[in-house]
Amino acid sequence: MSKKPETDGHGQAAAAAGMRRGLTSYGDQGFSLFLRKAFIKGAGYTDDALARPVIGIVNTGSAYNPCHGNMPQLIEAVKRGVMLAGGLPMDFPTISIHESFAAPTSMYLRNLMSMDTEEMIRAQPMDAVVLIGGCDKTVPAQLMGAASAGIPAVQLITGSMLTGSHRSERVGACTDCRRYWAKYRAEEIDDEEIADVNNQLVASVGTCSVMGTASTMACIAETLGMTVPGGASPPAVTADRIRVAEESGARAVALAGSGLTVDKILTEKAFDNALRMLLAIGGSTNAIVHLAAIAGRVGLEIDLAKLDRMGRETPVLLDLKPTGSHYMEDLHKAGGVAALLRELKPLLHLDAMTVNGVTLGEQLDAQGPGFAQDVVRSFANPVYPQGGLAVLRGNLAPGGAIIKQSAADPKLMEHEGRAVVFDNLQDLAERIDDEALDVRADDILVLKNIGPLGAPGMPEAGYIPIPRKLARQGVKDMVRISDGRMSGTAFGSIVLHVTPEAAIGGPLAWVYSGDRIRLSVSKREITLLVPEQELERRRQQQPVRKPVAGRGYRKLFLENVTQADKGVDFEFLRAEELQRKQPGS
Repeated sequence: MSKKPETDGHGQAAAAAGMRRGLTSYGDQGFSLFLRKAFIKGAGYTDDALARPVIGIVNTGSAYNPCHGNMPQLIEAVKRGVMLAGGLPMDFPTISIHESFAAPTSMYLRNLMSMDTEEMIRAQPMDAVVLIGGCDKTVPAQLMGAASAGIPAVQLITGSMLTGSHRSERVGACTDCRRYWAKYRAEEIDDEEIADVNNQLVASVGTCSVMGTASTMACIAETLGMTVPGGASPPAVTADRIRVAEESGARAVALAGSGLTVDKILTEKAFDNALRMLLAIGGSTNAIVHLAAIAGRVGLEIDLAKLDRMGRETPVLLDLKPTGSHYMEDLHKAGGVAALLRELKPLLHLDAMTVNGVTLGEQLDAQGPGFAQDVVRSFANPVYPQGGLAVLRGNLAPGGAIIKQSAADPKLMEHEGRAVVFDNLQDLAERIDDEALDVRADDILVLKNIGPLGAPGMPEAGYIPIPRKLARQGVKDMVRISDGRMSGTAFGSIVLHVTPEAAIGGPLAWVYSGDRIRLSVSKREITLLVPEQELERRRQQQPVRKPVAGRGYRKLFLENVTQADKGVDFEFLRAEELQRKQPGS
């Protein structure tokens, strides 16, 4: 006979664990458990299976998401790890976001994915969860959702793609995508060659093989302590990646009931370590936005001034595109994130806790001393003498702006030029290649209204293309400024995340073509050289109207999204203490 539902003698579930967690409300706890077990037994489960720790597995597989193309193999391996460790694996779907298939932009949907993740973790019985994600916005969304849900969690990265070969040159998405497209725009290569390289840039399923946002967030997730050791670097199609998946399943069982919830991992020390890693890898500017959003879920804030101070003492040590020359599979062969952590050891909080139940220092010691390689440099021989990112401020960006100095032209880091302004994405598309465009190589391209509300969703359009007529003349880089983002795979002298954005009346809204702008990375300044009284006149003549929407998710987004320095999260999703700190709260 089947065992009776376990109760405390009053019809109440004996403990809030396993299948007894989060019982559906019918006014009778005993009946709620009885009904739940009756239905799940329809799938063939025994009472013995249902008595084990339940491990949720977030399935973000999608035909639209080749970055997650190895999802079936990863889920199988996680399940194996869970069962070998004595748990019951239960996989469930959430939405999946891919950079190239999400309109208007993937960032627009990141918060929705985080809500999906959080609510499905809350709604379904599980003692711990394995979050499987890889493409740029999926890992941040999952960490945001799990942090808010408050149960133990392990992040499992899908892994990077393999590199391809084009006419004997090694290529990989998506730095080489941009490089070859720039050649095509400059008419250096023809239609046949651009079609040929298109077939080689993405050689397998997996995330971009350079230090774009996906790889950056993978390295950050491991540094935060949210993955098993070595979880960031194995390529998607390797046996190493499958073994990491199995280990992640086993680790989730060990975490079940441990009390080691996400908020105990994501501490201020952990975020400091993550910022060090971001700077040392020459990582994506997008990571600052994502870290701010994740931190906000546990009641913390990312201090941009601290990031900049760290940047002056943390050199770029990773020789990986777009800052260097290697790819993610090379980092894996060089020892992965552990090789970087060893070099950064004097700057890290080694007492930060990890999901592995030990401190970061203890975990690093257990990974051994490393070996000779040429992908991760020493402090004595850095790729770039300062951190990859610098924080700028000035009358054009009172709330801050970001530049990826390690991927920019050194000659443009101190520059003054005439603004050539595009009011929005449509204006850019219509005029950037117009032969009549009044633009010179020493001008500064300015793009407005691509911030969190402006586009909406802060698209990666900050990588403004070089006007075609200048590209044909051999111009490879110009200073470019916007309130939007750019892909971590991109490169150039590009100022991003200008805060506040133009769409809510930030100073960027009042920049006109012909104005002069001064950029000084050494002084960390971005200055609009226009008198304040003239700017006030412009504000009075052309007041800004914030974007609005009549219904649906767009209405929710526009009414609740924060600026870049707060993570572009929804205000109501941030920790309650941070919500109370906001003006008017």
